[in-house]
Amino acid sequence: MSTITVDKYDLELLEELQRNGTATNSALGEKVHLSTSQVGRRIQRLEEMHVIRHYAAILDSDIIGLSVTAFTSVTLGRHGEAQGDAFEQAIAAMPEVLECISVIGEADYVLRIVAADLASFSEFMMKRILRLPGVVNVKSNIALKKIKQTNALPLSHVTQPAQTRRKLVFSS
Repeated sequence: MSTITVDKYDLELLEELQRNGTATNSALGEKVHLSTSQVGRRIQRLEEMHVIRHYAAILDSDIIGLSVTAFTSVTLGRHGEAQGDAFEQAIAAMPEVLECISVIGEADYVLRIVAADLASFSEFMMKRILRLPGVVNVKSNIALKKIKQTNALPLSHVTQPAQTRRKLVFSS
């Protein structure tokens, strides 16, 4: 496992970029007390190491008319590599599926799906998900209210003493 070393300035930059990915290097420099050029070099390094994967605008699903969010567990009939690969490729092509996580437990996958309304969700399930080869069981939970939704990852663990092997290592 490769190790990526970061310092307190890198962590502060990552925190700020998670809050506002469109902040200028100058504005970031003011927040973390570095020059604009230092901020630029640090961000470029973090991007090259893939700590920062990409930048994106986060849209409000309710405002754009996608008011139904469902968490759907999917079980496949067989667990061969070919069947799993086929399922994963089909799911990757469906924009309604925001996340697909392979899990261990009662199901094989958990999906986070968005739809305009319950009728649209039902149609998506009946005509797309349930028709995928190998799908034998599907259970969905429909979200009633968003209590918390974030894409910001916590970074406080990076500065704590290592309990297990980590990719991101803090240096002072």
